[in-house]
Amino acid sequence: YCARTVKCLARNVGQENQMPDKRNKQMMRVRLTDERRNEILELIKARYQADFDEELSDFRAERLLDFFVETLGPPVYNQAIQDARAFMTERLEDLEATFYADE
Repeated sequence: YCARTVKCLARNVGQENQMPDKRNKQMMRVRLTDERRNEILELIKARYQADFDEELSDFRAERLLDFFVETLGPPVYNQAIQDARAFMTERLEDLEATFYADE
């Protein structure tokens, strides 16, 4: 029973190539804590200063951060989910190979 369950789980987890039903798809929104957002804004402003020898206003730094979070957030999140799914699939296959008992 355990081996069949593990196979079933591995088969379901390994379906990373299947696309979700777009009719029920909700917009994924990346949210940053205020603390993390402020840290990133300071990093953006420091990097801009170092690269271009100009100050970047708080408003412009916020707009840049919003743009990158909106643009890069979903694909990076989706890739992380695919990577986690692949990792779990591999672990489940290892589990089956390690603990499979002949019936």
